[in-house]
Parts: sequence; structure tokens; C-alpha cells
Amino acid sequence: MNNLKRYFPILLIPVLFSACSQEPDYTSVLESINKESLMSHIMALSADSMMGRAPGTEGEQKTVDYIISEYRKYGLQSGMPDGSFIQHVPVIGQVTARDAQLHIRKNGSDLHSFDYYTEMMAWPASQQEQVDVQDAELVYVGYGIVAPEENWDDYKDVDVSGKILVFKNNDPSTYPDRFAGEARLYYGRWGYKFEMAEKMGALGAIIVHTTPTAGYGWNVVSGSWGRERFELARDAEPGTTGFSAWLTEEGSTAMFAEAGLNLTEMLEAAESPDFEPVPLDGITASIRLNSTYKDLTLMNVVGKIEGNDPVLKDDHIVFTAHHDHLGVGTPVEGDSIFNGALDNASGVSAVLNLARTYSEVSDNLRRSMLFVMVGGEESGLLGSDYFTSNPPVPPSRMTANINIDGLNVFGSTRDIIVVGKGRSSMDEIMQKEAAKDGREIRPDQNPEQGSYYRSDHFSFAKVGVPALYPNAGISYLNKPDNYYEDVIQPYRRQNYHTVHDKVDENWDLSGAEKDVRLIFRVGKRIANQDEMVTWTPGDEFEAIRKQSLRESGR
Repeated sequence: MNNLKRYFPILLIPVLFSACSQEPDYTSVLESINKESLMSHIMALSADSMMGRAPGTEGEQKTVDYIISEYRKYGLQSGMPDGSFIQHVPVIGQVTARDAQLHIRKNGSDLHSFDYYTEMMAWPASQQEQVDVQDAELVYVGYGIVAPEENWDDYKDVDVSGKILVFKNNDPSTYPDRFAGEARLYYGRWGYKFEMAEKMGALGAIIVHTTPTAGYGWNVVSGSWGRERFELARDAEPGTTGFSAWLTEEGSTAMFAEAGLNLTEMLEAAESPDFEPVPLDGITASIRLNSTYKDLTLMNVVGKIEGNDPVLKDDHIVFTAHHDHLGVGTPVEGDSIFNGALDNASGVSAVLNLARTYSEVSDNLRRSMLFVMVGGEESGLLGSDYFTSNPPVPPSRMTANINIDGLNVFGSTRDIIVVGKGRSSMDEIMQKEAAKDGREIRPDQNPEQGSYYRSDHFSFAKVGVPALYPNAGISYLNKPDNYYEDVIQPYRRQNYHTVHDKVDENWDLSGAEKDVRLIFRVGKRIANQDEMVTWTPGDEFEAIRKQSLRESGR
């Protein structure tokens, strides 16, 4: 007995050390992220009283007030240097009169007049009140890409200044070793096309719309661009490009035919690196646009949890979700409110649940966390672009961004899609945490749609911050074969950016529950590991990150 007493303290030391080194039990915290906690915020944020959460409206103010109220409940600190939860984002609101038409002429006579909204969408490229382009020549420039690293130049030194450029959407997908194969890069985004038109001194830019090359139907184009549009306020003088536009596939077919060209053949020709610009000989285009403008301010909502490590607390994980949607529009079957339940009340709900649960375990977080609900995503990532250009902490102090733009509302899955898989060291963390649940992570299943460049994580990647976007899986438990293809994909196509995106009594948030719990664990791992998240060597954003770290002295 005496020997036992003598050795008992020694024997106890490793037991105590082991107990102290064990990670706290987060079971109860994780269980508080559940179907009910997620649905409550979705219902509140997508209610008719929020009026579609459009930028600069009463609906946006109500949304922001709701988010701040939740942040305060959780004890979050304000995330802005002035002690506020709000970052004001100055923008310009622009509305183009719907009587606009795009006229295709030959020898001064109209051959076709394409109507605004139903056949074409157009708007001023340089925040001008009036645009008047008359009898301008048209040149088809294929994808309109200049990419030296891919040995690709669609212009071949042809002078296209002073002309209207016609673009094929997307980027080349014929060559597995070029442009990431079937994946859509930034070269394939509409924003790149319009930027190139300005750079080349064009009078205007028209993108040929087809559902396969866009990744969405004409209803998305007209629904998104046929309302008030927003741009970040700028002081620059107007450029040479007068207008930017989309034209339907039917309209484009007719326009090319008048020039003696077959649209299908021209779209195919753009796949070759030997492509050269093709004038649409014998025809011209004319358009008049009248637009009104107003100054307004969008709002990003920024909350913070400070880490407890004396060194690592200066680094931040940034969780984002966009709080805006499309507001109130033209009535469809008596309903004019774009409630945006899935897009993106669900994402905001996820980040609110993360903010709440992380606040409950903040004593065990080494790095700091920012919870940023951005505005203006639907108008071109305006809020996140402004945030990363005017950040409360420098990008070199942001270790990672996890962006949530929609949740799985269709049931539990064996997997989770990660848009951005393969790009950063977050892959390993995601995979290890998913494996604990018997799940796997998969890459973007529709890379041709360019999802990595279409939501707010892209704004962070552009300034060098490793970023990803977790999305709903496709392998559903207890569902028929092809459930994803036969049920979910049609549902999304029919409801995306329409008045039908609202809470559905048939939703099953068991999958969302599992996904957000997984994201919680991933975020906790990132917060507490010694090293920062890194880009995969050779990634297109790695050089920007290295430069950012170098300039900050890290």
C-alpha cells in the first residue's frame, strides 16, 4: 500500500497530461447545428417581408438588421475598424429603358430588329446616360481570348477597334491540356469578354447565348440583367466601348445568316487555336440605349471572433455568404417577389449557425474568424470585390476563405462537392474530416460552368487568399438511382433566379445539417493548426499569394 501511495502521483501524471491534451468534446455544439436551426433563418430571410433582399432597398436594410441582431446575440465583435458591423459599399444603380432594340441593317434597311428582354439584353458599358451606335461593322472574334500561357490568341493582330465584337461564350474545351480541359476558367466568363472589348477599343460587345455555353437558359440572362443593375462607383472617364449585350441563339443564327455565315459552323470554328476574326460582311448593327442612374450604398455585414493565440490571432479565417437577391420583379402567376430561399438565404443561415457555434467554443480557437455577409453578389460579386479591395485586415492575414452559396435541401449524401478541390491544402483537411463520417469529397461536377469564378470566393482568390466553396453532394442516401439527374438538376434549373425559389415543404435539410457540421470541423482545424493554408503549387493564384506575403514581410 505504501508503495502504491508513493508511485500513484507519478502514475497519474501521464493520465492528467493526456486528459489536458485531448480536444474538447464538441458533440453538443455540433448537434445544435440542425435542421431546425438552419430552417429558422432560411424562413426569416426568404419571407415576403424581406422583399427579395435587393441591393439598396428596404429589404436589404431589414436583412442587414436581422444579421446584426444575430451577431449581437452570439457576442460577436464588430469586424470593421470603426467599431461597426457594417461596411458601406458605394455603387451606381442603372436602369435601361425597355424600348431599346438592336437593329441589323443592310444598305441602310432593317433586316432584323431584336427586342429588349425577349431577344437581346443590352446596357451601357461606361455608365453613360445615352448610347447611340449607328451602322457599326460587326466582327466575330470566337472566344475573344488572348492567353499567352496557352499559346492562344483569337485576334491574330487584327485591328478590331471601332467595331462591334461578337463573342462565343465559354472557353475552348477541345484540348485536355489547354484551358483545364472541360473546366471553365475566367477566360470563359462573360466579364472577361466585356473587358476584352474595352481593351481592344471596340464600340460594343455581343455575346451569343446558348444554354450549353452559358450553363443557364435565356431566362437567367433576362431575369438577371433585365432589372436594375449595379456597379461599383468609379471616377474613371468613359471608355470607348459603348454597350455590352447578350443575343439569343435564335437571334444570333439570323444575324450570322444575313452575313452568309452559319452560326453552328462559326461556333465550332472557335475551337481551333488557328481561328482568325471573321467580319460579318455586308451588315451593320445599330442600337440606342437610354439609361438612368442613381447613387446608392450596399452593405457588407462583418462580425468577428478573436482567436486566443498571441501570434496566430492576427490571422483570420473568413466565412462568407451573400445576403442579397433579386428583389421584386414582373409578376409571374401573381407572384413578383424573388424570395431567394436557396439562393442564398440558406447560405446566410449556414454562416449564422457557424458564427453561433464558434462563439460558444471561442476559448479553443487559436486564429481569429471573420463572418462576412456580402451584398451585391447577384450584380457581379460587388460586395466581396469591395471587401477584398478595402479589407479590415490585409489579405496576407487571411489564411482562408470558405464561401457558402446555397445548401443541400434534398437529403443526406455520401459525398460533398468542393468547388475548388485540388487548389489548396484545404483538400486534405476536408477529406480527413469527411472520412470521419464515412463520406468523401468530390470536385465540381460541372466544371464547364466555371463555378469557381461565379461566387464570392473568387474575390478572395483574386487577392491571393486560398478559397473554396462547399456545395451539395450528388450521391443521395435512400433515394432512387439518378435522383440527382432526374430530380435535383431539373428543380434547380426551374427555380434558379425565379420567383419559385422559396421554402418548399418537401425540403429535407438532413444533408445541410451534415454539411454545415462538417464545415464547422474543417474551420476549427484550420483555426488551430500551426501552418497557414497554402495554394497547390502551380495554381493560377499562387503567385499573387506569394507576392502578398512577401510585401507584408511574412
